[in-house]
Amino acid sequence: MDTHTTDVIVIGAGIAGATAAAQIAADRKVALIEAEEQAGYHTTGRSAAMWILNYGPADVRVLTGLSRPFFETPPQGFTDVPLMSPRPFCFLAPPDQLDHLHRLMAEGIGLREAPIAELRARIPALRPDYAVAAAVEDDAFDMDVAALHQGFLRLLRRRDGVLALRSRSGRIERRGGLWEVEVTGGAVFRAPVVVNAAGAWGDEVAAQAGVAPLGLQPKRRTGIIIDPAPWDVSTWPLFNDVDHTWYCRPEARTRLMVTPCDETDMPPHDVQPDELDIAIGIDRMQQALAIEVRRVERAWSGLRTFTPDRSFAVGWDGTAEGFFWSVGQGGYGIQTSPAAGRLVADLVCNRDPGEAGRILSRVDPRRFARIKG
Repeated sequence: MDTHTTDVIVIGAGIAGATAAAQIAADRKVALIEAEEQAGYHTTGRSAAMWILNYGPADVRVLTGLSRPFFETPPQGFTDVPLMSPRPFCFLAPPDQLDHLHRLMAEGIGLREAPIAELRARIPALRPDYAVAAAVEDDAFDMDVAALHQGFLRLLRRRDGVLALRSRSGRIERRGGLWEVEVTGGAVFRAPVVVNAAGAWGDEVAAQAGVAPLGLQPKRRTGIIIDPAPWDVSTWPLFNDVDHTWYCRPEARTRLMVTPCDETDMPPHDVQPDELDIAIGIDRMQQALAIEVRRVERAWSGLRTFTPDRSFAVGWDGTAEGFFWSVGQGGYGIQTSPAAGRLVADLVCNRDPGEAGRILSRVDPRRFARIKG
């Protein structure tokens, strides 16, 4: 039986685990273990991600804002391609969502009200009777998820971190001040600190370690690719209704990605799309856009996992020594990943978290123990 002793074990090599492991590795010896044959197979690898400042709860918006400088200027050698491509984000308000748009404008940052004529010029397929008002976040951008994720994995390796694929955690025990994590094939990793970044499997990993679950809930989200011809969508923004019941974005310049923004409770597994969600997504899109859908070219689903209050859970467990949580990223994990990974690294390595410190009470996993108590 192979035994590997390190300073920190990170469980889960999706974007949350990869960013945390890479940044912890600047100061500590790290092993990043992953159940699947490839890192990011589940949620990270299925994300149609954009950086949108006005998206998510308060803690998400803070981490999103703090992550922007990384996307603009990644470290030397991190990637050979740009991590960001400008694409405005538009909120469309049908008549029954006008009050919600006004609230969004009052609470949002960097939003401007846009005349409907501008939106029709940007999105020529927009039906004339769909929206009565709109808002635009001009500074939003597409993110290259694969380049970002692979960049952090390369950074981990450059810092002498270990990535162990096909290493599903099984037995997790605390012995003599160290966590022992036995993985597929019988290898054992030992370290004083375990970071649970297992996404939809976060509560299952906690149960393996004898740690109380947080009440994580994975939710299915469906994506659909269609051919919008004869419309040229290459310069279209990403756009949705204010209530976020659907959205569209250009895909590979000539295609359109559509989602019904479904949030169906699911157990953690290799989730697949449901035909009803596909039909709902197309119907909601066609209420707004005069696009004929001849066929669905591709459909897929991923799991977006939320805590009970939908804010992140980042911090030490309240009862299990050396057990650290980094879960509950929901649909915001990619756009927050540089700052969230830095926050995890700062807390694990006992560093000052800087500006991110203002959200510590909001993301503290121990808040759920207080609620239960």
